[in-house]
Amino acid sequence: MKLPRRNFLHLAAGAAALPAASRFAWAQAYPTRPVRWIIPFPPGGGADIVSRIVGSWLSDKLGQPIIIETKPGGGTNIGTQTVVNSPPDGYTLLALGVSATINATFYASLPFNLQRDIAPVAGLVDFALALVAHPSVPAQTVVELIAYARAHPGKISIGSFGTGTVSHVAGELFKMMAGVNLIHVPYRGSAPLVIDLLSGQVQVAFDVLTTSLPHIRSGALRALAMAGKSRFDQLPDVPTIGDSVPGYEASAWVGVGVPRDTPGEIIERLNREINAGLVNPTITARLAEVATTPKIFNPAEFGAYVTTEIEKWRKVIKFAGIKAA
Repeated sequence: MKLPRRNFLHLAAGAAALPAASRFAWAQAYPTRPVRWIIPFPPGGGADIVSRIVGSWLSDKLGQPIIIETKPGGGTNIGTQTVVNSPPDGYTLLALGVSATINATFYASLPFNLQRDIAPVAGLVDFALALVAHPSVPAQTVVELIAYARAHPGKISIGSFGTGTVSHVAGELFKMMAGVNLIHVPYRGSAPLVIDLLSGQVQVAFDVLTTSLPHIRSGALRALAMAGKSRFDQLPDVPTIGDSVPGYEASAWVGVGVPRDTPGEIIERLNREINAGLVNPTITARLAEVATTPKIFNPAEFGAYVTTEIEKWRKVIKFAGIKAA
């Protein structure tokens, strides 16, 4: 049977609309099964703890279990690759942190492009990052540390979580902006760094307060300054590095990403539920207990922030000549 041209065009338009309609309906029904949350860090770390706090909230709001899966290795690249290779259906989330933005430049080549292959969803938290020192260091302030370092070039060691980590590049940014020569000593994470910092084997370091705060309170370590743009509520008398070195700012943060091409409706739903949790008094209190503060973005804002961080650390890595082994 030969169809009139008008009828044919109506049928063709309807057929073309079917994939979009079914995709919308599928997104509206989301989620219908458990959601995997990939944490590209070792279990028990800050990102793991925060993801479990927020994951419990998100599970209640979505009506499905949030399965936390730690997948460390490759400086977070293994976990990120897992998410890049996953279907873009909203059932695989990534704990996307500052490490990924550093890796974009730190590694000469990667099997993925962070900005192209991961879609931003939401921020989660800032981990309070501080410049801490062993009590044997004769400096009570950042200004005194800079003066002491300039008087003893190459004699002060600065530890980090490892080469290319946020504590390393935060230290390189400090050296660059303060004009000091400190000897970098890389460790395999915060825990072994703090052990040597407590014994005086390494003299200063940038560490997250999630691990250092108890030692600061006991007097075993001294907090010289906060690396972020504002003071930390639990250490109100500790200034920021920016107070002494104008323009200095370094943040250890984590947010949420998903595979590219994940439906916008799903991204918006996840963003809405996560942000609701980040302003919930119970959740914010639990996050404060682990020395973190909520970081609230819409997807576009988080994407812009990721881009800014990539460019910031690109300049530091280039200046310091840092390369992956």
